[in-house]
Amino acid sequence: MYPNMFSAEQSCWFVRKVICWRAVASIAWAVLLLPSITAVFVILSRFSLLHPIQTVSECLSFLTSASAIFSFILLCGVIIMVGFLNLEYYTVVPTIACSKIALLGQLLHPRQFVNSLAHCIMGIIVAWCCAITIGGRFETIGYPCTQGDGTDSSPQMCLNEYHLILLLAGAFVGLSHSLLGVIYNMNYVSFHTVQQYKYLRFKGSLPLLVKCSATQALYSVRNYIVVYLFLGYVPKAWICKTLNLHLNSSVHPLDSIAGLLDLNLLYQLWISASFLLLTWHITLLLFRIFVTEVYSFPVQSSFTEDAHQCLPKVLTDKQPMILKFLALQDLALLSQHSPSRRCEVFSLSQPGGHPHNWNAMSKECLSLLADLTQRLITYHDTVATNGRAKSLSTGSERKTSSETSDDPMSPRPTLLMRTPASVFARSIVGSPQSPLTAPFTPDLGSPFASPALRRLTAPADPCSPWFGTVQSPHIMRRAPKLWSTSTDSQGNGSPLASPASVPSPKQEASKPSLLAQFLQNRKDQVKHFLAKRVLIMYLFNKLPEASSQALFADSQAHIWALEGLSYLVQASFSEDQFGVVQTALPSILSSMLVLQEAVDRHFKLPHASSKPVRSASSMGDSTHKTLRFALRATLKTAIYRITTTFGNHLNAVQMSAEHRKRLQQFLENKE
Repeated sequence: MYPNMFSAEQSCWFVRKVICWRAVASIAWAVLLLPSITAVFVILSRFSLLHPIQTVSECLSFLTSASAIFSFILLCGVIIMVGFLNLEYYTVVPTIACSKIALLGQLLHPRQFVNSLAHCIMGIIVAWCCAITIGGRFETIGYPCTQGDGTDSSPQMCLNEYHLILLLAGAFVGLSHSLLGVIYNMNYVSFHTVQQYKYLRFKGSLPLLVKCSATQALYSVRNYIVVYLFLGYVPKAWICKTLNLHLNSSVHPLDSIAGLLDLNLLYQLWISASFLLLTWHITLLLFRIFVTEVYSFPVQSSFTEDAHQCLPKVLTDKQPMILKFLALQDLALLSQHSPSRRCEVFSLSQPGGHPHNWNAMSKECLSLLADLTQRLITYHDTVATNGRAKSLSTGSERKTSSETSDDPMSPRPTLLMRTPASVFARSIVGSPQSPLTAPFTPDLGSPFASPALRRLTAPADPCSPWFGTVQSPHIMRRAPKLWSTSTDSQGNGSPLASPASVPSPKQEASKPSLLAQFLQNRKDQVKHFLAKRVLIMYLFNKLPEASSQALFADSQAHIWALEGLSYLVQASFSEDQFGVVQTALPSILSSMLVLQEAVDRHFKLPHASSKPVRSASSMGDSTHKTLRFALRATLKTAIYRITTTFGNHLNAVQMSAEHRKRLQQFLENKE
């Protein structure tokens, strides 16, 4: 589900020497900030308007006590554990669930279960420290009481329900925080477009951090009160039996409306939950700031043993993901702001006179662009055929605009569609080698749509543009498309036949056995039965915009690749003394134009052009929801950057007639 930082495939020099030390630095700063946050919590939890001077003296005396020091040591241990979990579960490519059942699978994943259990335990520890800090009726789990009347009364130990409700609140808030981390992708680490110093980023994010912690604590306490009202007697009875405690009948129980309508109790629960979430959110924020800090890779090295740390070599590495992203970020920055490093990119090797640095960087960037283009083309073709899978021979006969290019140097996209999860990270349900993952696989084998049902009604995929419309069998046999070109309509001079209307000879020759037909009929009956259940369809129907967001989940890498290539091409007009960039200019322009055509087609799909609203009430990073818009803007800007620099000189570049026509629109500023 999440990339394991300490797996064998990712144990490289960058993780050991850079990422781990950055994580340690973020944890150290979180521990250094803990005393001031704890002091504020002590004042807020013990403050009294009627006795302000006495409150200040009590707070000072408590902060110097042995119990406060012990509680602070426990809190430091919790901060270290939270920082370790951040390092273990972070990712730069978010995992986007395309259906409710997929999201449920993420929440019930064994790794997530371990994460939730750890947060529950840490929440109990923090809540115990808060109970010691608040003092009074919250301090201990048991207290001496007297049961019975008259001479039959005997001293016993009774359960202090105020202490118990605070401990359980810590566990509930920890569990909620862990589950919300999956729902809102809190483990997702994004890179800021505007580079800032670490102190300025932290200072600017601190007010929003406090607001998010207080708001989330308020909702968590509200939900916890409802749960404790109905199920509070279960942990209360278990604690009494385990610790041999008794319930004081003279004290009103808290698992009732009258018992929970205690303003002081609700205030202490909210303050404790806010303190818990604030410390954890600060640790997470510092980790994001330190990990995404710009790292400058050397372009070339004089020593052979350091060649694996140079930018051309690092760009070609697939793991760890953070290394590849930081390398692409460094490429984008050096292409804009570092003339001396650009000279190293344009330099020739000695002896030999080969542009190895430029070749390695441009090849990797073009490979990324070709990979995204092929993913978009495959996704578009699947949606255009109403969710029916095309055979391999049919798909190979179709000609795309990139395959019809006259430029022999234009990159050829790979045949199989690779998703962000298979390119950069492990998939939730499949192996790293699986070519298709859930976000990009339409409901071809959905258990709720039989072949007969698909011929009479629309497909069950809500991401499909034909969802909700009734189609006749004739329309289905025509294989309607959202878009088509002359090359798309004909593969070898004749229209493509629908796989449903023209069976293959092998299928006609071999008939299924009676047992296979019987099992298929039983399977269809189960599908029809489940398709009529609203809850089942609610769980398995795809979420709006999820497929589009998942398709561009790793687009930050492509944005940097576009910026790096375009700025280097722009700088080569005056800085490239040997003309190493001009040799790859046809392939660069062809890759960008093909990708621009595929992106434009994608934005014609439903849910692709609707911009989601960013939520400011959660620590979850929602920048991945708008990456497709950032990629479209960056792509168009990159092409304009090249056309405005070279102008009419681009007419001498060899490319296909279709690409030249599209490039002319950029030259005339009509795009």
